Amino acid sequence: MAKKSSSAKKIFKIIVFIVLSLAAIGTYLAYEAAFKTNVKLDGKKSKIVLIPSGSTYEDLKNLLYDENIIDNHTSFEWLAGQMKLADNFKAGRYRITSTMSNRQLITMLKNGKQEKVKITFNSSDRTIGEIINDISGKLEINRDDLENYLNDDALLNEKYGLNRESIRSLFIPGVYEMEWTTHLEDFFALMQNEYKKLWSAERKNLAKKTTYSQSEIMILASIVQCESGIKTEQQKIAGVYINRIKQNMPLQADPTLIFALGDFKIQRVRNGDKDIDSPYNTYANKGLPPGPICLPYTQAIDAVLNYTQHDYLYFCAKPDLSGYSNFSATYKQHQKYADEYQAEMDRRGINR
Repeated sequence: MAKKSSSAKKIFKIIVFIVLSLAAIGTYLAYEAAFKTNVKLDGKKSKIVLIPSGSTYEDLKNLLYDENIIDNHTSFEWLAGQMKLADNFKAGRYRITSTMSNRQLITMLKNGKQEKVKITFNSSDRTIGEIINDISGKLEINRDDLENYLNDDALLNEKYGLNRESIRSLFIPGVYEMEWTTHLEDFFALMQNEYKKLWSAERKNLAKKTTYSQSEIMILASIVQCESGIKTEQQKIAGVYINRIKQNMPLQADPTLIFALGDFKIQRVRNGDKDIDSPYNTYANKGLPPGPICLPYTQAIDAVLNYTQHDYLYFCAKPDLSGYSNFSATYKQHQKYADEYQAEMDRRGINR
């Protein structure tokens, strides 16, 4: 009986040892699957991966595998199953680093900790095409959908009180951070919110005093922006244009001709340019053009709202090209300044 008891104890110990060993091995394998680095990026420290909206779990796996990002597929899928990744991952733009474990990667995808994209608008954005280029490729938004949206006059009027020409006013210069998966409607809601923030109660009151609408202020500010970047000059230039409008004179703004011509490298407007058939030709058409000719900065908008009141009807850039202008109340005086400016342009060899 003693021998049997001893033998049974040995067998029991062996079984316990095997069970504990298997448990230890299982624990180790689980630890390895969860915490060991399982990303390979061919020597790169990180890589951006885009997971489109509507992607299935199979789509996700195929994307990661096709990009050769996951080293051990088995361990990844085992832990993904344990963490229920198939039921809960978020589309987006993710930065995967070379030191990531399965657990870190899966947790990031489940929590939607994506890297935001930056979209920048500035005064060099003049046309809708340029604005579309700023957005397209940086967000998941389809380019055709964006173009259709921005050319739908009925929709733009209903939502923003603007049209395909004046809608450029909605894009305030600045850097905007947002998720790659931002939907088209959400993107425009963000732009509209920034536009509303710009038009504070104070600015609205100043606009009423000028008798111009917010859209008209933006259009005039865009012309002023293209004329000069100096605050005091912008206020005086705005005063000139407002004086001309009050006297039913055409604005005769060279930047609007450049916009109509579509060549923004032009430094010198020629008389022949004034014959172009365009609603943006402010030599041929009185009043403001139908839309802004650039995205004006807040300084230019405030310059229009706080324009300098004076008797000037003309201005011409100074020959030193300093950004300052010579202002005149009479055409005779203006012509003198214009001749000096043209002579300096000739001397410098600036023909276009």
